[in-house]
Amino acid sequence: MDINVSSEIGHLQGVIVHTPGHEVSLVNPELKDELLFDDIIFEEDARIEHLDMLEVFKTAMPAAGNVIEILDLLTEVFKNEDARLFFIEQLIKEFPEENLHVVEKELRKLDPKELLVFVTQGYLERSKGFSLNPSPNLLFTRDLAAVVGDNILISRAAKKARMRESLLMETLVEFHPLFESVREDAIKISGHQSIEGGDVLVVSDKLVLIGMSERTSFSGLMKGTEGLLNSGVETVLAVDIPKQRSSMHLDTIFTFADESECIVFPPAILEQKNNVVALFKDGDSIKTEMKSSLQSALEEETGRDFNFIKCGGEDRTNQFREQWTDGANVFALAPGVIVGYERNTNTFNTLVDHGYDLMNQFEFIEEYGKEGFTPKEGQKIAISFQGHELCRGRGGARCMTLPISRKSLTQ
Repeated sequence: MDINVSSEIGHLQGVIVHTPGHEVSLVNPELKDELLFDDIIFEEDARIEHLDMLEVFKTAMPAAGNVIEILDLLTEVFKNEDARLFFIEQLIKEFPEENLHVVEKELRKLDPKELLVFVTQGYLERSKGFSLNPSPNLLFTRDLAAVVGDNILISRAAKKARMRESLLMETLVEFHPLFESVREDAIKISGHQSIEGGDVLVVSDKLVLIGMSERTSFSGLMKGTEGLLNSGVETVLAVDIPKQRSSMHLDTIFTFADESECIVFPPAILEQKNNVVALFKDGDSIKTEMKSSLQSALEEETGRDFNFIKCGGEDRTNQFREQWTDGANVFALAPGVIVGYERNTNTFNTLVDHGYDLMNQFEFIEEYGKEGFTPKEGQKIAISFQGHELCRGRGGARCMTLPISRKSLTQ
């Protein structure tokens, strides 16, 4: 499978996910804020909801498409002793406050599955009394990296609660054969800089959006931009967004549904002015140009008119309620074919008003499960799926996916 993503909406061919496991059941209500969860979630129902979502993906993808569980990749890569030692060394370095050097010998002796239990659940069987917090956010694989064209930008988490995930992704890119083609030129963020995949949206192989959010620092944004501009991207639009929990990433308030159609949270997108800066190369320097709004910037850069569809519809309260439950965080399976949480009814009704056919997860699978799904030009489908437990973790369909291969819109 070729690793290449040249748009947010190209027909999905390969995606990395993580179906929630026991780690989410280890979220103590007293620690939920530290672990970046707004609520505790019920593991069994969350797993069912997630697996049902993946069935929609598999139905929409071509026969050769791959839905890849990240734990399977990690189990494979940890069979490589060099990969295990690399990860353990980075873990000890990044978490000095945990005194992991005390159990370094035990960590080196763990087999791949035991090491993954330690990383995801914080449990080290052979060292009684030694434990770490769980890593429940592995569910949100989007934030681990971003494939842009035939390059990969490896995220560096802003919060300690997610740093283990960043190290896992770095290890995969460094050692797993799947990432051999993007390994040498991988864009890496270091030190106190941070950038997360939820802030990176690929308009085309020449144009990328990066949100400057509570999770992506200015220095991380600039480092990521430098790497992208050196790898073939012509323009990065830096979007300054509110630094708050409800809009932790750009994709919580803005996502693509079609080539020129987006779902937006109006207060943070439509009502903001002069919050976008275009960055581009001029010789060896990076130049900047202020833009009046995200919509005008996209239209200027692409030469197309854009339709911004309001998350929650016209009612102000509904906009806030449905943004809170990820109404703006849809995931495109193909041009004009998107999935999102069923509970965001006003957003789906608004999509219908804009020409989308509304189907629930079961209707879509029944319609296309046997003969397969072939996207048609001009086709627009909004697929709803149940996520009453999943949404408690504060992330929608886009948050739970790391696309690594999409069909080019020009193919």
